[in-house]
Amino acid sequence: MEPVKVGLLGLGTVGGGTVNVLTRNAAEITRRAGRGIEITHAAARDLKKARICKTGNIKLTTDPQQVVDDPEVQIIVELIGGETLAKEMVMRAIAKGKHVVTANKALIANYGNEIFAAAQARGVMVAFEAAVAGGIPIIKAVREGLAGNNIEWLAGIINGTGNFILTEMRDKGSNFADVLVEAQRLGYAEADPTFDVEGIDAAHKLSILAAIAFGIPLQFKKVYTEGITKITREDVNYAEQLGYRIKHLGIAKRTPNGIEMRVHPTLIPERRLIANVDGVMNAVLVKGDAVGPTMYYGAGAGAEATASAVVADIIDVVRMLTADPENRVPHLAFQADALSNVPILPMEEVITCYYLKMQAADKPGVLADITRILGERNISIEAMIQKEPAESFSNEERTATIIMLTHKVIEGSMNQAIREIEALDAIKGPVTRIRMEHLSR
Repeated sequence: MEPVKVGLLGLGTVGGGTVNVLTRNAAEITRRAGRGIEITHAAARDLKKARICKTGNIKLTTDPQQVVDDPEVQIIVELIGGETLAKEMVMRAIAKGKHVVTANKALIANYGNEIFAAAQARGVMVAFEAAVAGGIPIIKAVREGLAGNNIEWLAGIINGTGNFILTEMRDKGSNFADVLVEAQRLGYAEADPTFDVEGIDAAHKLSILAAIAFGIPLQFKKVYTEGITKITREDVNYAEQLGYRIKHLGIAKRTPNGIEMRVHPTLIPERRLIANVDGVMNAVLVKGDAVGPTMYYGAGAGAEATASAVVADIIDVVRMLTADPENRVPHLAFQADALSNVPILPMEEVITCYYLKMQAADKPGVLADITRILGERNISIEAMIQKEPAESFSNEERTATIIMLTHKVIEGSMNQAIREIEALDAIKGPVTRIRMEHLSR
């Protein structure tokens, strides 16, 4: 049987890694797929650029449309990133009846509903395992391995840059700005790190995971997103003293009132496995009603780690080339006509626990005022630390740092309480608020 011919759009880090994995493991891949798989065509911006892979047997071009339009190519692998050109090429490939593999989380998060509808109408597959958590097969695990479960919630460290920064802040006592510079020097963070440190990258991935877990359309714009730029080394240290660690989590939960989708810094108990995922590694914790909590850990980026997922998708497509489209695994796990429009909860309706930090004048009655405000909002305190008072910059008034952990409360009530606390004359500056999850059930 003739090998399946693959066209590659993008020959950067992941593209080069994909060529290397397919070449090095060709015999094993053929045994798994039942047919040989060859990358015969590729598009790259600069054909003279040095590559991490050999390209002697690949027809190279600077025009991705030539690859998509070539009649020999059966599968298009989109690794160019971005949205405009990537979407154009993916939709063109689908219109020509070609299957697509992509690692582009922004593309799937923003346009997946449209892309999948087009693919279903044309009877082709769009595979996107590499779009979430690099080499960790989390899409397949949730979509297929846990198909017999009602997924109750999932929580993931799904951005290695943010996890590296928080790990270094904890281990070295460094501040955010210094660790970010180090992350950029090491190549873990881009020159413009906004997508990583502000949580946008994680929100793209979370919207994909939530859609697969709960059978809802992709809704990236409804993900609450908060970055880590305001986390201080003092917050990291106080969390440690209280038995917690701060991680930048993507969290999706099924509740009686709707679906939660949120990305933000989160305190989690240090004894949890996911609290001990450090550096640039990723991990996703998934709770199913039948199986209970399961955790998936590994490299979330890198040439061959991501290529591992891309190649696995190519193999899946090759296995299904002759299958009836009606018998394929649905793109978003649930049959396309069975996706539900469950409401996405606004952040003010989310219920969780909180870490609060505030600077207060060291005088009688201040703590009583704070606890009164919390009590009026039915917010109970789990733990509290009051640090030794220090002289203020004006040397007129001594201030103390108060740290509180609360039990569960609706976010809207906490927002109101924080506004009232900040309005107290004795409170100096804004109240720091970090959400807290126990991830135990």
